[in-house]
Amino acid sequence: MKARSFVLAALTIGVATLSGAAGSSTALEWVLLGQRSVNDRTDHDVIVVTKPQGDFRSIKITVQRAAVDFHRVVVHYGNGTKQEVDLRNTIPAGGETRAIDLTGTERVINRVEFWYDANTIRGRRATVRLYGLK
Repeated sequence: MKARSFVLAALTIGVATLSGAAGSSTALEWVLLGQRSVNDRTDHDVIVVTKPQGDFRSIKITVQRAAVDFHRVVVHYGNGTKQEVDLRNTIPAGGETRAIDLTGTERVINRVEFWYDANTIRGRRATVRLYGLK
């Protein structure tokens, strides 16, 4: 009886360990790269990304507190190239973009430039957050 309980406990621990290892290697992790406050005037902001954060395969943008009209978004890479992101639309408060795939093989982000304005009510500012997916 003790041997059977021991085997059952060992199998349970083994399965739990394997499930945890498999889950962590396949889990997608969005990393916050930076955020900015946006008012109701057309604004131009830059989020600088540090090199130690590495390269990313996708980015996404989230918006809080008020809707934001995006006019232009440009991703600048560490090797001097850039990618213009087709994002000419309004993202509502609490909304986010789709995962935006980054082009090329060397995708170490140096900075991301935004041209936008918020649809604010009574001077409330919107918050825009930039995330990267490794």
